Amino acid sequence: MIIVTGGAGFIGSNLIRQLNQMGERDILLVDNFAPAPNLSGPKFLNLWGAEYSDFMDKREFRAALAAGDFRNASVRAILHQGACSNTLEDDGRYMMDNNFTYSKELLHFAVERAIPLVYASTAAVYGLSETFKETPENERPLNVYGYSKLVFDNYVRRLMPEIKSTVVGLRYFNVYGPREQHKGRMASVIHHFTKQLKDTGTIRMFEGSGGYGDGEQRRDFVFVKDLAKVNLFFGGLLPESPKMPVQAVVNAGTGEARTFKAVAESLMAVHGQGKIEYIPFPGDLKNRYQHFTEADIAGLRQAGYGSPFTALEDGIRQTFAEEPVD
Repeated sequence: MIIVTGGAGFIGSNLIRQLNQMGERDILLVDNFAPAPNLSGPKFLNLWGAEYSDFMDKREFRAALAAGDFRNASVRAILHQGACSNTLEDDGRYMMDNNFTYSKELLHFAVERAIPLVYASTAAVYGLSETFKETPENERPLNVYGYSKLVFDNYVRRLMPEIKSTVVGLRYFNVYGPREQHKGRMASVIHHFTKQLKDTGTIRMFEGSGGYGDGEQRRDFVFVKDLAKVNLFFGGLLPESPKMPVQAVVNAGTGEARTFKAVAESLMAVHGQGKIEYIPFPGDLKNRYQHFTEADIAGLRQAGYGSPFTALEDGIRQTFAEEPVD
């Protein structure tokens, strides 16, 4: 059995699709379908056509772990995508329970049974830093989401000398691709720009901010299917997966920042030409917005992952070949 937490979410549902394409069906999907004000639609729509052997609510799953119900289960890998990823959520108690305590429960379960654990961290740990290397001096999160992820990364780092099995944290950069329509405001700019272009013929992006000109803010945009492959690689589920256990907390991005203008141009190449309009920078994002991100992927390569990443233009074409937006 392969356990995928957050399996109905953006990255989790793409992971399950890739597992299915590999012939994997013995999958326990864990998620939380409770209503959430930050979501713009139901997550279960991401699972149309997906195949898995069982489903558990997150609370039921955590209770079962605590009760020892999985003591004798044969688990090949745990791909832990489940988290509160709303960067505007300010309830620190809720965030720490979801992103730290839950992850810690899974970590100890996996380590005690030598089950490979690959978990989702985030580039939000870097805050306004312009050096995106996995070292403490660069790690200055601006919100409790990034803080909760950093606390767990540091917990893993402290235990690494004692860990014998695979534990890999992946610091996701700006992920885009199919099956993110439920994420509301937290969806990628690729999703938001596409809707604007289709609805109005105009893409609206922020005026210059953080020392960057209009539309020149830069992000490391990474295609979700690439991240799914990274998870599968470290989870020991690919023919080329490492033969020996890996312990690491590494960046998962392309290593190449692209401008928001480049995103708009790539979308217009797919959907048709439109206009670009610059809008004032929103006040509620002041001091909690990353104007620039670019993954240093030396750690990822050192950990053994050598595959290339999909170029932005190719990823956008693939996204809308699979998930056209009306």
